[in-house]
Amino acid sequence: MPPSESKSGFSTLAVHAGERRQKQADAITDAIYCSSTYTFPSTQSVIDFIEQKQPREEYGRYGNPSERVVEAKLAALDGGETALLYASGMAAIVGLLMTKLSAGDEVVFFNECYHRSREFCATHLARFGVVTHQVAACDYDAMDKAINSRTKLLVSESPTNPHLSVVDLDRFVALGRKHGVETLIDATLATPYNLRPLAAGVDYVLHSATKYLAGHNDLLAGVLVGRKEALEPVRKLRGIMGAISAPHNIYLLGRGLKTFELRMQRHNENGLAVAQFLAEHPRVEKVLYPGLPTHPYYEVAKRTMRGFGGLVTFMLKDQEWQKAAAVIDAVRIPRIGPSLGGVESLIEQPMVMSYFECSPEDRRRFGIPDNMIRMACGIENAEDLIADLKQALES
Repeated sequence: MPPSESKSGFSTLAVHAGERRQKQADAITDAIYCSSTYTFPSTQSVIDFIEQKQPREEYGRYGNPSERVVEAKLAALDGGETALLYASGMAAIVGLLMTKLSAGDEVVFFNECYHRSREFCATHLARFGVVTHQVAACDYDAMDKAINSRTKLLVSESPTNPHLSVVDLDRFVALGRKHGVETLIDATLATPYNLRPLAAGVDYVLHSATKYLAGHNDLLAGVLVGRKEALEPVRKLRGIMGAISAPHNIYLLGRGLKTFELRMQRHNENGLAVAQFLAEHPRVEKVLYPGLPTHPYYEVAKRTMRGFGGLVTFMLKDQEWQKAAAVIDAVRIPRIGPSLGGVESLIEQPMVMSYFECSPEDRRRFGIPDNMIRMACGIENAEDLIADLKQALES
């Protein structure tokens, strides 16, 4: 019985789902297909392919044999009917938005969603007559009031980045169903291991597979997961737009997924341990981590999430941005850089890394204080990460 059709655990699905038991050349791993085109033995075989919708490839922009394997694996991990792989997480959400929204349509975001996703709608889709509303994260009454007959999609991350607000999926889904509007959750920070949006009734799940799913800071990829019928038009548009993953990227993503559950267990452990340490440190003013009882969405997170991930956001008692920069510069294990979810720990100051060109007023509006630090815990030993943070905070 294929793992995707059984009640197999995450590691079993991550290793085996979507794969044939006996592969080409009897190899245990799937081949990398570096082919831009796929040939047919006869004209009749082309006609059969078109008329019978045979599951084979025609041209690289429309699909790759190993892409089918990885998509099936990702669908199994999220509990969805199908998955659609893209060149990046942004390409994935753009593909969905471009398919679902037309001139005069409206979309409602919680305002802690990834700022580039909101920017694409508010700045670029606005040029084509799409209206974007942004309401406070987890304010379901405000989202309810923003919905009207032209609303086509409700969008949120859960948890959000970098504030780690956790959406009550039941309330989010209920709003969509009440108004007949589709829903999208960007679950990049949660992963399928920690959160199951589709099981709660969300229509589409988005992941930047660059992060935890691939897990090694060595590729870009994005994925949408949901019902096959709903994603089929999105797949067709992907074939037109060409936002596809390269063969070697697909191979690296499939290989990274093999250790997905093992890595997530360590990310969860490290994130919680680091958050607990920081919460007790005298130089730390506040820690944002949904696994801490002090977090405003702790009860929602405890009810809906298996674990809380490796991302920890904290604010120093020192208000000057230079003091936060000094701590970041003093750590020895995490590297300074954007992104998260890889085996190596990363650390950054959101005010510098993502919002440096914004005015102080805009940073306050986005909830990005100068003393904020974001640490993405990798899979190093927690005691080493804590000792490193301790010396950096006390140096």
